[in-house]
Amino acid sequence: MSLFDKLEFYSSNTAVVDEDFKTYSYKNLLILADELGKRVGRRKIIFLICENSYEFLLCYVGLIRARAVIFLINNSIHRKKLEYLVKHYKPKYVLTPIQKHQLKIKFKEVFNLNNKYKLFETNFKNDQPIYNELALLMSTSGSTGSPKFVKLSYSNLLDNAKKIAGYLKIQSKDRPITTMQPSYSYGLSIINSHLIKGASIIMTERSLLEKKFWNIFKKKGATTFGGVPFIFEILKKLKFGNMELPYLKYITQAGGKINENLLNEFIEISKKKKIKFYVMYGQTEASPRMSILEWKSIERKIGSIGKPLTGGKFFIYDNKNKLIKKKNSIGELVYTGKNIMLGYAENIKDLQKGNSGNKKLFTGDLAKRDKDGFYYITGRKSRYIKILGSRLSLDEIEQQVKTIGFECVCMGKEDSLQVFITNSNKKKFLENYFSKNFSINKTNLSINIVSKIPKNQDGKILYSKLKNIVIKGHA
Repeated sequence: MSLFDKLEFYSSNTAVVDEDFKTYSYKNLLILADELGKRVGRRKIIFLICENSYEFLLCYVGLIRARAVIFLINNSIHRKKLEYLVKHYKPKYVLTPIQKHQLKIKFKEVFNLNNKYKLFETNFKNDQPIYNELALLMSTSGSTGSPKFVKLSYSNLLDNAKKIAGYLKIQSKDRPITTMQPSYSYGLSIINSHLIKGASIIMTERSLLEKKFWNIFKKKGATTFGGVPFIFEILKKLKFGNMELPYLKYITQAGGKINENLLNEFIEISKKKKIKFYVMYGQTEASPRMSILEWKSIERKIGSIGKPLTGGKFFIYDNKNKLIKKKNSIGELVYTGKNIMLGYAENIKDLQKGNSGNKKLFTGDLAKRDKDGFYYITGRKSRYIKILGSRLSLDEIEQQVKTIGFECVCMGKEDSLQVFITNSNKKKFLENYFSKNFSINKTNLSINIVSKIPKNQDGKILYSKLKNIVIKGHA
């Protein structure tokens, strides 16, 4: 069974409310979705550029139902990076919002959807076999243009959507509003788990900082939304606690560990508003959610990611990959469950491979388990950080910056990237580069000038010495 095989059951329900207050039924959505699916065909590779709109959702549903092989692409990706990925994976089609179509590669336009999305057929000749259960490919590196994608199956997506819908008791009368891009696995998960229950999704590209977002939220009666830690920082500045939102039932938080003071504040706001607040944990590799902290336990287990979803299990391993059974001992968090990915794709040949055989997902997060079986994230094992909920590889960023002629070292923590370079006159240039190529703004970026990059005799970078050798006045 595929993710959206039973949507006809909700034909008379409203599927989407857009930011212009237009409503679209499941029946009308499926008519156009299936028309698009027939044009693309089964098992054809397609790049789908994402945005929070009715037309995107229609495309996504149609392609899943047609069993096309979908690469979900962040809509802020730079044109050259998109062109690189297109040449690297040789899709049969590219489906893009009209305003985003900037590719210099010449393709044939074959379909126009409401003058909002266009379907282009490429001239690539590709007879590459594709694994039958491969449904979706998602990047873990935001808009960096990395060729590494997570491979998710139809059963991965359906299993996770059903589990989330069950825990949150999602009903057809629910009405989530989008706050994250669907190319981000958490944002897509909210869409999946509500669609399979026939709910109405308010699709908007508006930011929380725009008045129109809150106008839509109130007038269309949003019942829920999700957010990464940065979103809750914005909500605090907007005095969310003082807002009158009578239809709001619950909020979910994932995409990184939230500051404990901020979490406490939103727990109090939720109690005052009589809404439920859930903390969740996930990764794209797990389709994406793995655990939930029920709202009833959130005060008693502050800072916890809760317990694994039904059917999933957590384990903690030491640095020798041996199981740690002792309570409150820190090690790497490892997960098992039906929602674990098929593996990674780094080139077109990887699309023919089935399950990699790995039944365990080593998350790279350090964690501990308390006496009641609740889990807590304590740090990161490897060199990944999350900026506004999007996971970035520090190693990949370093490599990309080196390609434009800079010796660069990156460090960071939640929502903060520190870059160390030796070119003192290129600071402004790099700020613009990071904004344009990685969608990292100045508030999340610190560029530091050092006289040289400290290394040991084996040529390995001495990260611990970097902060001590920053040239004053250039921090």
